[in-house]
Amino acid sequence: MTEPERPRAVVRRATPDDSAALARVAAATFALACPPGMAIERIDAFIDGVLSRARFDDYLADPDRVVLLAEADSAGDAAVGYAMLVAAEPGDPDVAAAVTRRPTVELSKIYVLPQAHGTGAAARLMAAGLRWAGERGAAGVWLGVNQQNERAQRFYRKSGFEVVGTKRFLVGDAYEDDFVMERPLPAGDA
Repeated sequence: MTEPERPRAVVRRATPDDSAALARVAAATFALACPPGMAIERIDAFIDGVLSRARFDDYLADPDRVVLLAEADSAGDAAVGYAMLVAAEPGDPDVAAAVTRRPTVELSKIYVLPQAHGTGAAARLMAAGLRWAGERGAAGVWLGVNQQNERAQRFYRKSGFEVVGTKRFLVGDAYEDDFVMERPLPAGDA
């Protein structure tokens, strides 16, 4: 018996009408990127403070950000993932020291619901994000990823990123250790 084919994902730029869907996907996926054993209270505090509908309204209004939405094309445009990129100099001194390409864009978030794995959603979000960064004139893209999140690290390496440093990331009331990964965007790469 063969497994049914999963629907392909399509990616588009999110609009203010998508805030609720983005917050739902964010709440459902953030814990998947956290280290095993992280207290649910810390995860919930991060979701409430950073991934709420109101925060997505703010992100969508920011001219230096883009939020991309992945939808299952055969499931009534159901949101299955998202990515957020920020065109700005890193504010974290550890990141600023590690990142070598300027101007730079941060891949702040990229998450896909587990049921959408295998749809191409993550790869399409990544491609659209890199294209946006290139259109903004970025020479490179950087991201932070938890040092224990090996699945994400494999995806980022496959997408051309390499570890260039480390940083700390606040979740709730405690810090986690992240790798800083960067990938070049040579002229014409976008």
